[in-house]
Amino acid sequence: MTDITDDIAEEISFQSFEDDCRLLGSLLNDVLQREAGSKFVEKVERTRVLAQSACTMRLAGIEDTAELLERQLASELSEMTLEEALTLARAFSHYLSLMGIAETHHRVRKARNVAQLSKSCDDTFNQLVQAGVSPEDLYDAVCKQEVEIVLTAHPTQINRRTLQYKHIRIAHLLEYNDRPDLGHEDREMLIEDLVREITSIWQTDELRRHKPTPVDEARAGLHIVEQSLWRAVPHYLRRVSNALKKHTGKPLPLTCTPIKFGSWMGGDRDGNPNVTAKVTKDVSLLSRWMAIDLFEREIDYLKFELSMNQCNAKLSRLANEILEKETFSENQNDSWTQTQYWGQAKHPNQQASALPKQLPAGADIPSCTGEALYCKDVESQYPRLDLPGTEYKQLKVEVPGKENKPLPRQDSGGNIHKTFGNGNLTNSGHAQQPTTPRSPSINSSQLLAQRKLFAESQTGRTSFRKLLEPNLSQRPQIAPYRAVLGNVKDKLMKTRKRLELLLENLPCEQDPSDYYETAEQFLEPLLLCYDSLQSCGSGVLADGRLTDLIRRVSTFGMVLMKLDLRQESARHSEALDAITKYLDMGTYSEWDEEKRLEFLTRELKGKRPLVPPTIEVAPDVREVLDTFRVAAELGSDSLGAYVISMASNASDVLAVELLQKDARLAVAGELGRPCPGGTLRVVPLFETVKDLRGAGSVIRKLLSIDWYRKHVINNHNGQQEVMVGYSDSGKDAGRFTAAWELYKAQEDVVAACKEYGINITLFHGRGGSIGRGGGPTYLAIQSQPPGSVMGSLRSTEQGEMVQAKFGLPQTAVRQLEIYTTAVLLATLRPPLPPREEKWRNLMEEISKISCQSYRSTVYENPDFIMYFQEATPQAELGFLNIGSRPTRRKTSGGIGHLRAIPWIFAWTQTRFVLPAWLGVGAGLKGVCEKGHAEELCAIYKEWPFFQSTLDLIEMVLGKADIPIVKHYDEVLVSESRRVLGAELRKELLETEKHVLVVTGHEKLSDNNRSLRRLIESRLPYLNPLNMLQVEILRRLRCDDDNHKLRDALLITINGIAAGMRNTG
Repeated sequence: MTDITDDIAEEISFQSFEDDCRLLGSLLNDVLQREAGSKFVEKVERTRVLAQSACTMRLAGIEDTAELLERQLASELSEMTLEEALTLARAFSHYLSLMGIAETHHRVRKARNVAQLSKSCDDTFNQLVQAGVSPEDLYDAVCKQEVEIVLTAHPTQINRRTLQYKHIRIAHLLEYNDRPDLGHEDREMLIEDLVREITSIWQTDELRRHKPTPVDEARAGLHIVEQSLWRAVPHYLRRVSNALKKHTGKPLPLTCTPIKFGSWMGGDRDGNPNVTAKVTKDVSLLSRWMAIDLFEREIDYLKFELSMNQCNAKLSRLANEILEKETFSENQNDSWTQTQYWGQAKHPNQQASALPKQLPAGADIPSCTGEALYCKDVESQYPRLDLPGTEYKQLKVEVPGKENKPLPRQDSGGNIHKTFGNGNLTNSGHAQQPTTPRSPSINSSQLLAQRKLFAESQTGRTSFRKLLEPNLSQRPQIAPYRAVLGNVKDKLMKTRKRLELLLENLPCEQDPSDYYETAEQFLEPLLLCYDSLQSCGSGVLADGRLTDLIRRVSTFGMVLMKLDLRQESARHSEALDAITKYLDMGTYSEWDEEKRLEFLTRELKGKRPLVPPTIEVAPDVREVLDTFRVAAELGSDSLGAYVISMASNASDVLAVELLQKDARLAVAGELGRPCPGGTLRVVPLFETVKDLRGAGSVIRKLLSIDWYRKHVINNHNGQQEVMVGYSDSGKDAGRFTAAWELYKAQEDVVAACKEYGINITLFHGRGGSIGRGGGPTYLAIQSQPPGSVMGSLRSTEQGEMVQAKFGLPQTAVRQLEIYTTAVLLATLRPPLPPREEKWRNLMEEISKISCQSYRSTVYENPDFIMYFQEATPQAELGFLNIGSRPTRRKTSGGIGHLRAIPWIFAWTQTRFVLPAWLGVGAGLKGVCEKGHAEELCAIYKEWPFFQSTLDLIEMVLGKADIPIVKHYDEVLVSESRRVLGAELRKELLETEKHVLVVTGHEKLSDNNRSLRRLIESRLPYLNPLNMLQVEILRRLRCDDDNHKLRDALLITINGIAAGMRNTG
């Protein structure tokens, strides 16, 4: 149940955990009593007691009695009305969700109460120093570490975001309940709050009624940053810094961050036609906009905190310059405002003449002068006043004989600011006379209307501003830090305004010095404040909120998470087909590999664009070309890597390099300047077993090309990135074979890069479940081949894993520490390789037998596809609306084109979890029968890779439940195919037997009794949900248009996912 965290081997306090489960269960019962009635609550309790009794009998080995009780339970569930079944499914689903909240809370609690937590920075740094690593080497390794966690939109998050937030609220209340100083009255109020939250959950529809769009998915990812990572990152970096200072004598450098974040949400277009070039651009701008919003709040907090007057000379000069400009601007504006009011007073009945003869400069842009004095964050005790008239769009005018620029801005206090080429602001009491508006979208009537609205909005505004803002005589007394930070806030607001214009495709020609484009620009004044505080002996202040903000800027940049783009290699070939045909060069896809490489290399060396601007292509090809154009416009400041899925040749990488280069040439030509940022890293993704076996050869071929090797050295600091996929390789050959092929592929790729003197970063496309490469992060990193983790790593976190690992700040801090320490250990103390060549040979033999067994069942047995469709809710998963992309890459009905997520998800629902273990038993049995059992036991004890692979498979076997699987078969599967089900259940037992032989454990999860106990505690709620799902599937397949039945099925899917603690 708990393979979503890295604490699976750590005990929790079961007494406290069970107390919280009882509390939450009791409160849910009270809610059900009120909402559904006492008779229903009695039915819920009877169902739970029957299930509990059956579990107890089975654990005691009294199988016959357990089977009788289970049959009685199934019979009673089958007699329920649809309304009763729906309500019961909801009740048990919420029970399991509440148990999950309690479990997560107690893991956080344990981490908080342990003096030196395992795998923490303090613990790991101490281990390394004790093992002989010098403090200098330790410090250097931590400072140079580059880990990127990439959040993806893979559709495995079952809960609506509304419910996720309510669950977080309950977790906070449980934390508050732990306080020893809580009085009786406070505790009663806390119980009332819990009742309100649980009532709210019960009355909320738990089903998504519409499929999310890619932008919805991206917004969910950004909310993870806002609700958790924003708070977690400074806390995590403080832990790293404190541990470094303790063990090396030096803290973490201020702008150094070992971990950053990336995203695929809005950029992953592989098999998802809903992710378009426009979506990618919108999501990138949204990410920047949200970053600005979060930074503005922090600046407001800092302005209140840094109220001191003492500063160094450099900061003092900057503060005085800012205040002088604002004061001069205010004086000039007062003169203009009085003239305006006199004009209105002289002609009260002539509205037209009462207006100024031109629109005052910059009437559209609200001022920041004094505005930051009112902290906009909801937690602030200082209210922010929203004054009228701050929402007009900027007008650009042409001035005869002058360079065309946007009108100088006038702030909400009436101050006129003009921006000169050097980026300095000055002011003027007179605006230049406009003539014809530059933008054709603004006609004369619109201009007149905006002038009128502006004049009306000014009435009274200046008077209010005078009351709100400091007097001119008081301005020089404003603290220098507040003056500088006020200017920072001003630029942030202009940056936000610019992003809003870009999103609407409106003209945006602000002076670059008026807004922030890069993190370095934003950091400059913050670092100036930091240096000033340190030099004035106020280091304790510098190391507080200001340090946290500087570290946030260093970690998140101006985009929060850089967006990766991903597309299938075949789509690039189609685009090049269209181009070469248009140019009468033939058909690119029909050329052999050598001819493709020759063509691509020649074009990459050239300086002219390849794609004619007049080319007409099919919509799919146009979308590919538009994506590269957007990538050129956004650049590497906003985007991360371009990932090529299903990569199999060197030409797949060069094709993307060429399309990228061509788009950048075209965009630069239109802009009249270079594209922003640099070129994107192009990352081949090797997914199938065949492609994994050829990965090293592809990288060698690429690096043997002079142009490409120089390109990697000059543009990407000599760092080649390669992605390996766990999902498709597992679906292709089974979990064991996939694990071994991934291990060998990484070894080969590392060796290939080493031959050419190029550094390697491996990008791990790991899913949440074991069948898709999931499992504890620490275990996974520690079992990688030696040399594959040399201070750098990228890894995906998908679906429900994102919320589970990073949904709460406390769990996020723990996960970030685990990433840091695991990568550090793998770098400074790499895991051992196989001790003997014979070990590798045994792995090859196990893998070969395992793969043959897996494929003979999944791909070669003609009954398997129908068995899969009958025995699982695979066909019904599409109604869940949990992702924006289709469940299949192509429309064919075979397993090959089914995506890995629904493949795993369906088997997880039935508790068979077949993809994670199928074939493993056959492989181990085959080698053991040849007399190698003792050798396998020795390999398990000494080789981290083999040990972690078997431990994860053992964990999955602990979740499988043969009686439940058998029940699905008996009710849902055609009689002719039940034989196949029986054979597979027999193979599951064989797999358990041989895994225990190799590991030396007496029973499954013997090395993790905490996990086993947690699994057992969920069964009284989980088993009835499975039985209910079987009954609902039986009814639904006879009445597939019954929407209420469909809802009931989806609720059981939600509940089982909560009980299994993962989906796909």
